[in-house]
Amino acid sequence: MIKQKKGKIAVIGAGAFGGWTAFHLLTKGYDVTLMDVFGPGNSRASSGGDSRVIRGIYGSDKIYVDMVAHSFDLWKTYQKQWRQYLYFPIGALWFFQVDDAYAKESLPFLKAAGLKVREWPKSTIEKNYPQINLSDLVTFYYEDEAGYLPARHCCQVLLEQFVNRGGKYKQLAALPGAIKNNQMENIKLSDGATMTADSYIFACGPWLSEVFPELLCNIVQSTRQEVFFFGTPYGDSRFFESSMPVWMDFGEKLWYGIPGGRRCGFKLADDTRGKPFHPTTGNRIPSNEGIMSAREYLSHRFPDMKDAPLLEAKVCQYENSSDGHYIIDRHPKVENTWVVGGGSGHGFKLSPALGEFVADCVSGEKEVDPFFGLDRFKHKKNKGTQFNI
Repeated sequence: MIKQKKGKIAVIGAGAFGGWTAFHLLTKGYDVTLMDVFGPGNSRASSGGDSRVIRGIYGSDKIYVDMVAHSFDLWKTYQKQWRQYLYFPIGALWFFQVDDAYAKESLPFLKAAGLKVREWPKSTIEKNYPQINLSDLVTFYYEDEAGYLPARHCCQVLLEQFVNRGGKYKQLAALPGAIKNNQMENIKLSDGATMTADSYIFACGPWLSEVFPELLCNIVQSTRQEVFFFGTPYGDSRFFESSMPVWMDFGEKLWYGIPGGRRCGFKLADDTRGKPFHPTTGNRIPSNEGIMSAREYLSHRFPDMKDAPLLEAKVCQYENSSDGHYIIDRHPKVENTWVVGGGSGHGFKLSPALGEFVADCVSGEKEVDPFFGLDRFKHKKNKGTQFNI
């Protein structure tokens, strides 16, 4: 039990961003209540699903490389402390069909952060991974510390640890309440009650633009994304995680995947941002076009899986900020209210470090970084360059 010695904070949203923020605030001594309408890691959330890639290559964005380096340490630390499998370091292989500047720009930052990345010749890939068709690929990079995270499981373990340490959890929806003198006085709960706190943190993922429509309706938007899981050939372990790493195929599109064996099959997804999507009412039945596209890609890149059975297909969403970068800032008109989101599909891996940073900002130990601030949307029309994995 952590002794409470500071103020009272309400965190709305128990996904990766909200859960880690609540956990770190609790460890600082705050009285924290975390709430979520559907539960941590639920299928409608940005943090739902079976797995997420964790990787260090981030183009020219040093801020993300440094954050993911810290997140690697935190994932390993809490995995050991909690005796739970949270992080599977099976490595990550990048294939480039086109210019590899995105990887090259990251190399100095990765080296400074102590993350090992190697450029491998095609001959090495052919020897190590003969199950992959390399015919149209040019350059290759291998990240030693990368791998994947079991997303829903991580969110549920985090909630358990939060509650065991004295945090409070309510499975309810919450909306902003009355605002007076630039302060939010309370939040309105779906059971008809209200709740009062010293500070409010809204980490509502794809629902942020509905909670604050005037502030975020043109800044945070959801897109429909399809994910597929294929069965590996009977008795063939070449497509298990024991035989190959996580992979990213960087070409006209960005395809990525996680090998099968441990969980629910060989994961495959197209990172291209899909059509606008409502996280509550949107149709979550995968399209025939999406399945056909996935099969076409699978047959090309992994020829021995061309007839693989489709085990499962899911529709999730990215909650995209307009420039692909996170939003971590105070509400410009409400001093005791924070907005945390814009994960844009690539936030889960960084969530332990991100939650720690948010907690430091809320407690006054750090300033909001302009890179994540809301003011950036006033000064320029942003065009996203991030890849959403």
